Amino acid sequence: MMADGAITQREYWNGEVGARWARNQRRIDAVFAPLTTALLDAARLRVDGSVLDIGCGAGDCAIAAARRLGAGAHVVAADLSAPLLAVARARAGIEASAGAPIAFVEADAQSHDFGAAVFEHAISRFGIMFFDDSAAAFANIRKALVPGGSLTFLCWRRIEDNPWITVPRDLVLPLVPEPEPGPPDAPGPFRFAEAETIRAVLAEAGFRDITVEAVDRPLSLARSGDGAGPTAAEAAADFATELGPVSRLLRDQPASIRVEALRRVSDDFTTRAVSGAVALNAGCWLVSATR
Repeated sequence: MMADGAITQREYWNGEVGARWARNQRRIDAVFAPLTTALLDAARLRVDGSVLDIGCGAGDCAIAAARRLGAGAHVVAADLSAPLLAVARARAGIEASAGAPIAFVEADAQSHDFGAAVFEHAISRFGIMFFDDSAAAFANIRKALVPGGSLTFLCWRRIEDNPWITVPRDLVLPLVPEPEPGPPDAPGPFRFAEAETIRAVLAEAGFRDITVEAVDRPLSLARSGDGAGPTAAEAAADFATELGPVSRLLRDQPASIRVEALRRVSDDFTTRAVSGAVALNAGCWLVSATR
């Protein structure tokens, strides 16, 4: 699976990006908290059930699921990134102590053998858009579910539906070359931006009872402890340019461009700060299907 140019997804998430996300795990999970809640509420996990978390990252969803399931449950969380999994394992030892045990597995969910008819639920928060062969990946995930088991995941809608991305992106684009658009079916964050694409690939993999629901949530990109707008704006701009999708535009740019991009985004976010927080909307699909 290709991430950038000739770099595979495994190389991408085990390199500088994976290390940076691992260092900033708490910030990322705080920003996505409203979406995590929406995902887990929709999954309707059964107490003492079994869950497979696809693309688990630093373990936020897996740990939250383990708390909901209770000590008698079974949770397996899979990701390609060793740096993120190291953080996840450390967190789980503390944060999930009252819930189900979690087995973290460094694996590609497209091809890893999770067993047959093992899990009642499979969940994913933005971890299913990067497979080389989506139909094969979903078929593999379906195989791991018990008959009647459920798949619930979040993926991004169109970039135009995500001001948390487009606002900083529009501010940065005058400073950098316009990126070449990739093929619409290539692995990437907006691979399933269209609902019909999701329905088609899940149906091809054998899923039924497919529902695709639009979910919109304001994401608080940063909140200042002292309630000061400029402080929140600086922190939100740092998040947008270092950890959000805009970071790809800036990664190979000289320091002067990165500094100017941060200044532009920070100035704009200062005008958007309310009560010491900068919030912008996120548009997702909340998808459910049954084996």
